[in-house]
Amino acid sequence: MSESALGRITGLRTRLIDAPLVRPWGTDVTQWHVIEVLVDTESGVTGHGFSWTPTIGAHSVQAMLDHDIRDFVLGRGADARTLWTPLWQRLHEAGSGGVTTIAMAGVDLALWDAAGRAVQASVTGLLGAKRASVGVYGSGVNRHYPLDELVAQAQRWRDAGYRLVKMKVGGHPLGEDVDRVAAVRETIGPDAELAIDANQLWSLDEAERAIGELSRFDLRWIEEPLRADDLLGHAALRSRIDVPVALGENLHTAYRFREAIAVGAADILQPNVIRVGGITPFLAIAELADAAGVELHPHLLPELSGQLALAQSRATLVEDVEDAGFDRLGLLAEPAPVRIADAMLTSTGRPGLGITLA
Repeated sequence: MSESALGRITGLRTRLIDAPLVRPWGTDVTQWHVIEVLVDTESGVTGHGFSWTPTIGAHSVQAMLDHDIRDFVLGRGADARTLWTPLWQRLHEAGSGGVTTIAMAGVDLALWDAAGRAVQASVTGLLGAKRASVGVYGSGVNRHYPLDELVAQAQRWRDAGYRLVKMKVGGHPLGEDVDRVAAVRETIGPDAELAIDANQLWSLDEAERAIGELSRFDLRWIEEPLRADDLLGHAALRSRIDVPVALGENLHTAYRFREAIAVGAADILQPNVIRVGGITPFLAIAELADAAGVELHPHLLPELSGQLALAQSRATLVEDVEDAGFDRLGLLAEPAPVRIADAMLTSTGRPGLGITLA
């Protein structure tokens, strides 16, 4: 949809939604925070976007949208690709990423949604579908689960036909992590792939030692073994281990992804479409990964990530955290824009993002 067809931005409204998690991610993570962002255009089409943060910063994100971003975008052309860079440059004084890009994502998504709604096309249709379906892997925020609950979750994944599952490690004595990974591997069997996620909990030496012990379980990847900002550390770790390294959910700009590729920090990139600032920068990151021959598997939010994955030229996988989909959390006012069955995701073809919040 062209800028001239949508006209200019005439309004921006936000609403903060707290969504209790069906399965808490820990004693301190019992709910998600979603900031609905509605952008009105001269054409009469209203775009529905959102920003998201599980724990920290929701009120800051909403404040940036309600003040700095609204003041800048009103009266400007309603074209996501044209608006993104000048808006980022305007906000850069407050930080190049984090709250800045999370807030920007709400506007970027709303404009892509408006473009799709205006021509009754899904975002996948706007971008150009490259495939009819993409694979989905089962993921759990389960570090706090006792062993019997962890095994039960792994059994649910196996029963659902997932061919790749991911579990949390770190935060336990290494011997306990070994026992937990062994139990999940036994439950899912030798034919399923198993990935592990340390959520930035290890030092370089700790990661090397832990992966040395855990690699016997035939790991698909180790995710965020070190602090996400330590790209050189991840590159050093890659030279010491045989397990592929995944990174990206906590990188906030295309520049950091370009640096990660340049220094050899990761085998797999996992951009979160909200944290990087929306669909516009996500597409730039996907192009970088494609050019470098690096795997790209978007982080979380399958209702949105799945639609973007369907438009990628190279095969990708979509993460589905158990009981954390928008539909399962009661966030949707209308049917979901994607369908997940038999470990595969397909689009339902709803216009725009197809995400209308309740």
